[in-house]
Amino acid sequence: MSKEEALVSLFKSIGLTQAKAAEAAKSPKAATTLKDLIAKYSLTSQGLDEKQAGLVAALAGQLAKTPNVDAGKEEFVLNKILDGSLKSVDQVLAAVKYVDSHSLPLDDSEFDKECGVGFSITPEELFSQVTSYMSSNAVAGWNNLGATMGGVKAIPSLRWASPLEIKNAVEKAFLDAFGPKQAPQPKAKEPKGAKPAKATASTSSEPIPTQKTVFEEGFLGALHKPGENPQIHSRLREQHLAATGRAVWTRFPPEPNGYLHIGHSKAIFVNFGYAAFHGGKCYLRYDDTNPEAEEARYFESILDTVRWLGYEPWKVTYSSDYFAQLYELAVELIKRDKAYVCHCTQEQIKTDRGESRGKPRPCIHRDRPISESLEEFEKMKNGHYRPKEANLRMKQDLNDGNPQMWDLTAYRVLTTPHHRTGDTWKIYPTYDFTHCLVDSFENISHSLCTTEFIASRQSYDWLCDAVEVYKPRQSEYGRLNLEGTVMSKRKILALVNEKHVSGWDDPRLYTLIALRRRGVPPGAILSFVSGLGVSTATSNIEINRFEQSVRQYLENTAPRLLMIVNPLKVTIENLPDDHVEMIEKALHPKVAELGSTTIPFTRTLYIEADDFRPEDSKDYFRLAPGKTVGLFQTPYAITCTSHKTDPTSGKVVELICRVENQAQIKKPKAFIQWVAEHAPSGSPVRIDETRVHHRLFESDNPAASPDFRKDINPDSLEVVKNALIEVGFWSLAKRSFVDAKRDSIKRAGNESLVGNECVRFQGLRIAYFALDKDAKAACLGQVDDAKPGRSEGDYLVLNRIVSLKEDAGKTI
Repeated sequence: MSKEEALVSLFKSIGLTQAKAAEAAKSPKAATTLKDLIAKYSLTSQGLDEKQAGLVAALAGQLAKTPNVDAGKEEFVLNKILDGSLKSVDQVLAAVKYVDSHSLPLDDSEFDKECGVGFSITPEELFSQVTSYMSSNAVAGWNNLGATMGGVKAIPSLRWASPLEIKNAVEKAFLDAFGPKQAPQPKAKEPKGAKPAKATASTSSEPIPTQKTVFEEGFLGALHKPGENPQIHSRLREQHLAATGRAVWTRFPPEPNGYLHIGHSKAIFVNFGYAAFHGGKCYLRYDDTNPEAEEARYFESILDTVRWLGYEPWKVTYSSDYFAQLYELAVELIKRDKAYVCHCTQEQIKTDRGESRGKPRPCIHRDRPISESLEEFEKMKNGHYRPKEANLRMKQDLNDGNPQMWDLTAYRVLTTPHHRTGDTWKIYPTYDFTHCLVDSFENISHSLCTTEFIASRQSYDWLCDAVEVYKPRQSEYGRLNLEGTVMSKRKILALVNEKHVSGWDDPRLYTLIALRRRGVPPGAILSFVSGLGVSTATSNIEINRFEQSVRQYLENTAPRLLMIVNPLKVTIENLPDDHVEMIEKALHPKVAELGSTTIPFTRTLYIEADDFRPEDSKDYFRLAPGKTVGLFQTPYAITCTSHKTDPTSGKVVELICRVENQAQIKKPKAFIQWVAEHAPSGSPVRIDETRVHHRLFESDNPAASPDFRKDINPDSLEVVKNALIEVGFWSLAKRSFVDAKRDSIKRAGNESLVGNECVRFQGLRIAYFALDKDAKAACLGQVDDAKPGRSEGDYLVLNRIVSLKEDAGKTI
């Protein structure tokens, strides 16, 4: 075992996941400090949970950067982690900073105040602070949403408030103040000479109705209140309410047998969002009852995806946490004569359940003695039977019209080792047995799932009542389907294995890791899902509608950079060779908060080849011989005086132009983008690959085809080489990484949420783009002190997120 492997193994022993342990081992100083902490304080025997282990790793990283913190202060902070006082990485960082600047003995109360220990704020108090901020800063509309979010987060008294709760409070305040956010409507042209109509008293004085959120109306608005779900015994309700404090408790329970897709984003939004809106709690629970299909990479990806979307689970749990309790209830079910061991073949079970004729009949083992079933179930548990030789089935109601009441399987034999329990168990509970009981164990008030589980609600209720435990209320909403793609794990796996796509995160797919890699912001996905609403109807949405929602989100959040996809050289004949002028330009014309950058203007420029025609026409307004156009974000225009062509192909290869000051000429009818050649500043930035991902399938319903592979679009990937971007790209990229790292550490305790896709922008007049994970550059966050600019070995790759218009006819 190598030294690094030994460190990873040690770090995992305190509760870190494989990925976090590997990350902790990367930095020699931090790894040495963490190793010392583990040995000095016997952390392997402390029983840390995953979150506490992550906080200890964060402490080690900060201590490595703060060498003057002595052993007494180190132990003080560590104990605050172990006793649960410090709950976030941000608090740990503040704690190290505090002890570094104060002498022993430390003042506990002052420490707690400075580090947010015990911080709490009610939704009402938070909302009041938000509205006060909006009033004092004269916030005037939805265009100020991003700036307001940042401003509220910067309020000193809210330093330790949950970012998600701040987001919800700000959005609610905006809804109350400005009504629902509306897409800008094009202004209708008025006849010449017409005067705008004056507002009448009746129209100007009408109040704007308050828009309810998706959690207050429709399906979610009609859900029961905690405690209103009926119970077989009143004591069960009282015990539940005592445990939850009458709060909303939900859970997101994915199976860790694949990567999450766009449909799961609705389940995440509904479960986490509904709990957050009502000031409740939401579990992330892995339904890990099938060791044959589960892999570690799926567990880690699911948690990262939930956090990427902006949610933090109250607790991360596993169905396997409850294997012992589930087994005990299975035994109890047998003792109550409500379950039996069946030795029928799978074919016989299907026949008995009436799958071919629609009417069930009793299994031959259904009425075996209770003692016999108990004995046989013990044999199953002890490995006496091979898979499919014995099953525990629930004794339900064969006369019921619901197939979910026809003696479902509760336990089956599996010999594959479990990722958490190893070879401890030879039997594993099914979804139908596990789901409702674990919901009960975790005191879930609202078991929210999609409508394909409507029939399962009856068996869900039956089992809880059969063993007399608290019974959560299952409620079903319509799932989200996206037309024009496939979301079946089996089909996506086939695409990956057969090399039709590069992997589960290929940007042509609609897995959430693929959308993340493509550059779609998590806020755009949540905005899309929220905009659809939640009802019992299935949402079958066209890809174009999804992309339009992403486009609208990026419109006021993505910086804008000058970009040239197909460069054509321009030489300015009336400027000297060494002319250079630095021009400051805004990164967005309407969102000042996005800042500005400085770019050079020189004798040699590049423009889009499509912005020039060697022959002019009346309906053409861009550059042509003798014609003048303006240059975006400069005070200049250029007039084409001549052009050069390739003697072989006749293709235009260079324009000779004259620069004009716009103030001294008639305003040009057209403006074009440009970038300048200026080696000292690194301009322009050359992009090795710009990847344009078109629809992977040609039809709207590829899954309906007998062989969905035949519907694959052979031209779904287009790669453009050597596009050019303004040099402001480097400062934007650097800032994007800094912001992403800070946010990731605050929310996840590490940098797992940081990826190249955090660098996203609009290429002016072209499309929205993000940096792909294949891109490599020393200054893009990999090396903290690297200077902006391209280095040897760098390779820049962009993905198009979406075009600027749905029916854009351009190549990009």
